[in-house]
Amino acid sequence: MKQDKKIKVAVVGIGNCFSALYQGFGFYAEHKSGSVPGIMFENIGGYSPTDIEVVAAFDVDKRKVGKHLDEAIFALPNCARVFYPKVAKGPKVLMGKVLDGVSDYMLKQPEEVGFRVSNEKSVDVVEILKQTKADILINYLPVGSQEASEYYAQCAIDANVAFLNCIPVFIASNPVWEKKFIKANLPIIGDDMRSALGASILSQVLQELAFDRGFVVDFHQQINIGGNTDFNNMMVQSRLESKKISKENVIRSQNEIRGIEVPKDSLFAGPSTFLPYLKDNKVAYFNLRLRGFGDAPINMDIKLSVQDSENSAGVVIDAIRYLKVARELGIVGALRGPSAWTQKTPPKQMMYADAKLECESLANRKISDSLKKNQVFIKK
Repeated sequence: MKQDKKIKVAVVGIGNCFSALYQGFGFYAEHKSGSVPGIMFENIGGYSPTDIEVVAAFDVDKRKVGKHLDEAIFALPNCARVFYPKVAKGPKVLMGKVLDGVSDYMLKQPEEVGFRVSNEKSVDVVEILKQTKADILINYLPVGSQEASEYYAQCAIDANVAFLNCIPVFIASNPVWEKKFIKANLPIIGDDMRSALGASILSQVLQELAFDRGFVVDFHQQINIGGNTDFNNMMVQSRLESKKISKENVIRSQNEIRGIEVPKDSLFAGPSTFLPYLKDNKVAYFNLRLRGFGDAPINMDIKLSVQDSENSAGVVIDAIRYLKVARELGIVGALRGPSAWTQKTPPKQMMYADAKLECESLANRKISDSLKKNQVFIKK
């Protein structure tokens, strides 16, 4: 059985994704059991979404630092849809480390779509994590924050806290970093959170479907546009490289799992442009060109329109609970199944059904043969 009633979470980056997540905590507290739209698993190891408590928050924007979460999540440049305005007050947002988390481009953008760095002195993140007795630190930093992400990953290790890496900086999928978490007897999930029903999971399932039905995939294109700060930040091409790699990994992995060579220029996935009018609405366009019986061609065009931040929040609610249960079961290092199920670039790419089975094992607190094979356990 579970050991603690509450899962104590700390968050770095109080942007749109966290705004949707935090609103969700209040929204689902008012839903009866069995009625939780947008949540893949209502119960994971005895924990429900309402068992999650935010105990610490870090940001660097002056419009958020010093404010409680009930104000900070609605401050500019956030534009996520407000679906539950009466959120809990929550802790004050503390000043974190800037490092490479803010680009010059975002500082020069208009106030409603850019960043404005606070003059406050950064706090001792490790000490705050210890004081609040946080179980998990969630990384919601802007895309391209390599140095800052590594800093917070090390803070998690130093404070004996599990890590959930929701951005395309490769930590969980980096063997060097995974060894650090194993040595610290800590679990980690990453890298680069995928939405519950977003472009990445749709690309994966379409690719799997084509292969399972005997088709050759000659070309797979996925283009994304949006109007939130994530898309604006990715207008800086130097910050975009890891994101494009991460999104293409989802498609490429389905070839590699089957031993199929990925021809050059046969796939493209990534953000295309920033359109402020769309706000938190993300629109993805897919084009798949297949060959079937007798080399007969099939051309598939699909459009997907979603609320970007809300689409990701349900996945993060699940990932938080997988980390908590894994720690209680003594599983350390990068969680293979939950990472493949919730992230674009996990340490091990898995097919949809295989990743789901491993997640179900954790949700039921069962150490399946797959978990024994794929995971590292604390040595007793």
